[in-house]
Amino acid sequence: MMSLKGKIAQILPSCTNDEQNDPGADPDSDNDVAGKRRRSSWAQRTTAHVAHLQALLNRRLETGLPEEDRKIAEKIRTHLDAARNAAGGRAGPISILTGSLTGSHIDRAYSNIHKAEVKLLKLVPDDENELKWAGTVVLAQARQHLGRDDPRLAALEGRLTTNGQEMGPDLRELAVATLLAAHEAEETERAKARSFRNILLSAVFATSFIAALFIFWSLKGGAAINLLLCFNPPGGQVCPTGKNGGKADALLVEGIGAGAAAFAGAVAIRKIQGTTTPYSIPVMLILLRLPAGALSALFGIILIHGRFIPGLTDLDSAPQIAAWAIVFGVGQELVTRLIDNQGKKVLENVRGSERGFGNSENR
Repeated sequence: MMSLKGKIAQILPSCTNDEQNDPGADPDSDNDVAGKRRRSSWAQRTTAHVAHLQALLNRRLETGLPEEDRKIAEKIRTHLDAARNAAGGRAGPISILTGSLTGSHIDRAYSNIHKAEVKLLKLVPDDENELKWAGTVVLAQARQHLGRDDPRLAALEGRLTTNGQEMGPDLRELAVATLLAAHEAEETERAKARSFRNILLSAVFATSFIAALFIFWSLKGGAAINLLLCFNPPGGQVCPTGKNGGKADALLVEGIGAGAAAFAGAVAIRKIQGTTTPYSIPVMLILLRLPAGALSALFGIILIHGRFIPGLTDLDSAPQIAAWAIVFGVGQELVTRLIDNQGKKVLENVRGSERGFGNSENR
């Protein structure tokens, strides 16, 4: 009698075989078609675009190319392989972690895709309609990333206007130069966004490490940090965790400050816009608030203890200490809002098709 597993294998042989052979992906002959191993929606979009460019290249190869153009086709394939691997190829855990932290794999994918697009433009036959309308595609990208005074953009725009927006073989090299310049400008915009994201990430790590050091110091019995957080009103000593204090004083103050900062960050989300860039700058701006709120609460209580704030001397109870920790935790918004504004400017500088052509006028 056939087992249940055998019956299922007979009914769904293709499913079981595919899952056993490769449950993560089902690539075609060019190793395109994204599967489960792709790491993000950005990787899905990027690998889909690589597949589109690969199809254009395959079409050119099937129609036949002169020997000199075959050298260009080989380089295009190299660029597409590099972009494909950067966006979703298999890599070791160390390289994946390093790429995710620094964003280097994103720059690698974009730069290789851009160079492949430029070289593909060189392979478009003179007698195809694709070349006729390629000028408008190049012009649209150039307007996004180049200033109105750029001589290549101005020359291409003027020639296309006189030709009824149709591009002939005589404009190919100008279009190639313009597209290359637009891609280089776009890569510069993305590099600035990546640099800003890495600065934010470094700030998150640094402030989190410092906040953790104070907690570790307190938990290890550091009497000095506890003395800075305790007050001596007429009724006796008051500490964040009670009358005599304890090892968790710094942990309590920082925890309350981080919680208050998280609440303030949740409210601030209404002013933070999403982004199509893969660098997660809005997420970093929210994460930065947590260690900033923890340290703000800790330093704020120390300032009150040191009588640095006029009108405030000794706090009378643990709830008062907690209340002021909340105030200082929310108060970190005064600094992080300035960082939010800078992040907004960086994101606005990364221009895409959704931005509109008017954004490049003042560049």
